[in-house]
Amino acid sequence: MAEPGKQHQQEGEFRQEDPDLKSQDINELPISTQPLPTILQVSQQEDVDLKSQDISVPPISTQPLPTVQPHLLQDDWNSLPMQVQNSYCPPGLEYLTSVDQLLVHQKVELCEALIGYETCNKFVIKNSLGQQVFYAAEESDCCSRNFCGPLREFRMTILDNFNQEVMSMDRPFGCGPCCFPCCLQEIKVYAPPGCLAGTVKQNWTLWKPSFQIKNAEGETVLTIEGPCWMCSCYHDVNYKVLSNEKEIVGKITKQWGGLLREAFTDSDNFCISFPMDLDVRIKAVMLGACVLIDMMYYESPNNSALS
Repeated sequence: MAEPGKQHQQEGEFRQEDPDLKSQDINELPISTQPLPTILQVSQQEDVDLKSQDISVPPISTQPLPTVQPHLLQDDWNSLPMQVQNSYCPPGLEYLTSVDQLLVHQKVELCEALIGYETCNKFVIKNSLGQQVFYAAEESDCCSRNFCGPLREFRMTILDNFNQEVMSMDRPFGCGPCCFPCCLQEIKVYAPPGCLAGTVKQNWTLWKPSFQIKNAEGETVLTIEGPCWMCSCYHDVNYKVLSNEKEIVGKITKQWGGLLREAFTDSDNFCISFPMDLDVRIKAVMLGACVLIDMMYYESPNNSALS
């Protein structure tokens, strides 16, 4: 066994030898005399490597989705909701995907109230909060309005809040509801304009008013049935919307507008209710059904010769 003193001495000698060994190893390393490559040479070498690898990057085929901040959606009530996947929504009607109720208010025309001269009807379409969503304006000639009355043909243009046409309705001339089952009332809805979204056709009945809502392929999707008494004196009048299984899925309500409004004007208010997940195009056709019901049963005949 080594003595403690010698052991410390050996360790000390070993500590003294360590710097010499390290310095000797460093001095023995070969020193390169070649200059270091510049940044330009490195970048050129990387370009050559990429070209030699022949990497083909496919082009961007899809547009990235925009980032919408939550506070902007809270401030703007008429922001566009997310569309339901695998369902077609006509451009301009995206807002209808997130609502299950619409209010249709006909504007009061002073010329009609004072002298009885029939003018083109105008409607303001609002959401359940009373905020305007669309604006509808009738296009018809003076003779048909004052001689044919509610039976007249017309074209209805629906505009959004940016004054862009998003939907249109065409109603041909038809006979009254009490005639034989020929030339009954109908209205066609186009969304976008020029593309048929659906049709509302009147069913011939003796008592209750009845309508069929058809899609663009002519298939009956919904049925509307009204009451025997369509007068809205001091109460609302409900038109039930039925599915093909005869289940109530919505309604069109003619709202009581007050004694003066009902007595001296033909300006009416309606409320349309439908399922939230209903096809947007059928929602637009239900809006056309509301316009047709207003024209048939609540439009003043005035001095028309055919009404």
